[in-house]
Amino acid sequence: MKKEEILAQYMPPGAAPIIAKWIDYFQCEFKISKNRATKLGDYRHPYKNLGHKISVNNDLNAYAFLVTTVHEFAHLLTWNDHKNKVKPHGAEWKHNFKRMMAPFIEQQIFPNDVQQAIVSYLNNPSAASCTDLKLSRALKKHDLPKDASRLEELPLDAVFTIKDGRQFRKGEKLRKRYRCLCLTNGNVYLFNPLAEVTLAATGT
Repeated sequence: MKKEEILAQYMPPGAAPIIAKWIDYFQCEFKISKNRATKLGDYRHPYKNLGHKISVNNDLNAYAFLVTTVHEFAHLLTWNDHKNKVKPHGAEWKHNFKRMMAPFIEQQIFPNDVQQAIVSYLNNPSAASCTDLKLSRALKKHDLPKDASRLEELPLDAVFTIKDGRQFRKGEKLRKRYRCLCLTNGNVYLFNPLAEVTLAATGT
C-alpha cells in the first residue's frame, strides 16, 4: 500500500499527498503509534546514524492527527534551521508551524470551526498548538463519542476516575488548570480542563 493510502486512513485524504512528500523530502521515519496518555505526537532529531523520527498517536480524529503531524514537522524544520539553539515552541517553531499549515488552510482541508480556530491560533500563537485550548476544543468536537467526559464539564467536587483507575475530586480552577485531590493517595494534582475522565460519583 502506498504512503498516501496509509496516511489517508488517519488524516483527511486531501492532506495525505503533502505529508507523504514531506516524509520523503526530509527522509523522515514516520510512525503511527498506539495511544500515549502523555503526548499526541513526538519528534526526535537525527542522532548518530539515525535520521529524523516522527510519531503520531493512531487514535486521534483525522483533523487532530493532521494538526499534530504538522506540529511535529514544524519541530523538524526548526531543528534543521537552528538545531538545539532555540526554545522548542519559540518564535522560530511558531513561524515554521504557520508556514507548514498554510497549504492545508488554503485548500480548506479542515471543517469551518477547526479552520477558524487554527487561523485564530496562527494570528496570535501564545502557546504550542497542542496546548491552545480553543484549538483543542474545536478538534475534540470531531472525536467519536466516548463514555468519557471532559473535566471542565464536571461540577465542582465531582468524583472522577482516570485511565489508570485512580479516583480524584475536582477542585477549584487555578489559572489554566484544575486542582484535584487524588482520593487514592491524598496528593493534589493539576489537570488540563480538556482531560478525559469518567464520572464516578457526585461529591457531597
